[in-house]
Amino acid sequence: MNKTKKNKLYFIILSTALVCSLGVFYAFKAQDRNFLISKNFDIFHSLFRELNLFYVDSTDVDQVFSNAIDGLLSSYDPYTSYIPESQMSELKYMTTGEYGGIGAIISKRGEAIIVAEPYENMPAQEAGLLFGDELVEIDGISMQGQSVSFASDCLKGQPNTTVELLIRREGEKKLIKKSLQRKLIQMNPVEYAGLLKPGVGYVYLSSFTDKSYQELRQTLMNLNKQGAQSLILDLRDNGGGLLSEAVSICNLFVDKGEIIVTTKGKVPQWDKTYKTLMEPLFKDMPVVVLTNKLSASSSEIVAGALQDLDRAVILGSRTFGKGLVQTTRELAYNGVLKVTTAKYYIPSGRCIQAVNYSNGRSGRLPDSLTTRFSTRNGRPVRDGGGISPDVSCVEKEYSNFCWQLVNNLHCFDFANDYYRKHAKITTVENFKLSEQDFKDFGDYIRNSDFTYELYSKNKLNELRKLLESEGYWEEVSDDFKSLESKLVHDLDKDLETFRTDIERILSLEIIRRYYYQKGEIQESLKTDECVSKALDLLMDRENYEAILKPSEQQTTL
Repeated sequence: MNKTKKNKLYFIILSTALVCSLGVFYAFKAQDRNFLISKNFDIFHSLFRELNLFYVDSTDVDQVFSNAIDGLLSSYDPYTSYIPESQMSELKYMTTGEYGGIGAIISKRGEAIIVAEPYENMPAQEAGLLFGDELVEIDGISMQGQSVSFASDCLKGQPNTTVELLIRREGEKKLIKKSLQRKLIQMNPVEYAGLLKPGVGYVYLSSFTDKSYQELRQTLMNLNKQGAQSLILDLRDNGGGLLSEAVSICNLFVDKGEIIVTTKGKVPQWDKTYKTLMEPLFKDMPVVVLTNKLSASSSEIVAGALQDLDRAVILGSRTFGKGLVQTTRELAYNGVLKVTTAKYYIPSGRCIQAVNYSNGRSGRLPDSLTTRFSTRNGRPVRDGGGISPDVSCVEKEYSNFCWQLVNNLHCFDFANDYYRKHAKITTVENFKLSEQDFKDFGDYIRNSDFTYELYSKNKLNELRKLLESEGYWEEVSDDFKSLESKLVHDLDKDLETFRTDIERILSLEIIRRYYYQKGEIQESLKTDECVSKALDLLMDRENYEAILKPSEQQTTL
């Protein structure tokens, strides 16, 4: 045997030995893992058996195991969850936007359950339920001290069944009885659409249910007939939903056969590439997509894919960064495990997931460790943290004073009082809070029990305790007390300082009483800086096109 043949034979023997060794190694690893699983199941079983037999008090078995399941799932990402049979309606609502009920948002106020918002043209509104009505009883069950979820379960039920309500209303001495017939409540994912300027359409898409594509498609066709030649697609606060709907929505704007998203996970056979399947209806329509920190999942697929394909300008703030795919797995007794099985990768090849949940820990990837990718035109984009906008626009944040007015329901109550005193108001386009309205609100607050602590004063008290513990208080006490004396709450001053924001909040609350959700969105657009910025961009086609093309500086980065 010559030397070459000997070398080949040695190589084959060595390779075979290595493969066998690796096979044995992985077999042992799998065997060890299976042993550990079996061992810990035995420990858990025997542990609970002993507790059940000898613990001094009897225990709620369902609650114990619910806590155990929660503890197990806490080692994984927050999107992996167990859904028992009793909560399957919530899963259906997430995917379809449908449920059987009366069509209202309810909330907690002290120990009471109140109507926070009835939906327009749904049983609650049609039966005359008003903002702020207290639900004293539902089908004879007292709601005093009950949770919102308990009250919600009582209100929900099969369509065409009846629910009896006992209501306490502000200004009414007697309790009011209402009999409502539940309906199939279908939430339209297109919450508002219209022309903001001649030729510029606007659509607010709130979710990705199984009707989102069809609703958006029909809406865009209607806007197009009204003269819309460009579009602002608002995905702010849209937490996502069905992946298939995101792909179909992208297909409205990009060519057939384009890759929109790829999923890759632990099981290679489940990896899948999603492409557009049809010719686009709005291939040449200029699009600006609005995003913020609550735009997540399917919203990020749409924004990211249109950005990677240089098909739209993304305007707003960086998105949430949820690039994880969930799959439902049926369990015993009609339960479901919603488990993360893969990650999303958009056309440039980047993953939009921001947080690493491996090994029971979570940590955001620092920007310095992200990887650069390129859009179709060669513009630089990065992975590891949602979708960064092409044009930045930070939404206005309200002051602590304004938030306390809202959270303590003073604006809510004033709007209810306004509604009782005004049978009707002008159109949303023409509505403006008057000088007298604002004066009335000031008087209302002065005569209310509204008190609040300055956030800065709370922090100052924390600093004082720290200075005392470190032995520096005596040296700085005089300066400290001088500063503290200046931090005095002045209601009249604060009302005037934050007047613009207060007027905006009150206008939105009042409009909701008459024109509901659509009216509220329409009113908010009047002072929306990001929408205004998007309008300016679409009116300046040269600037719009320039953003989608790489500059010399970008190409040399």
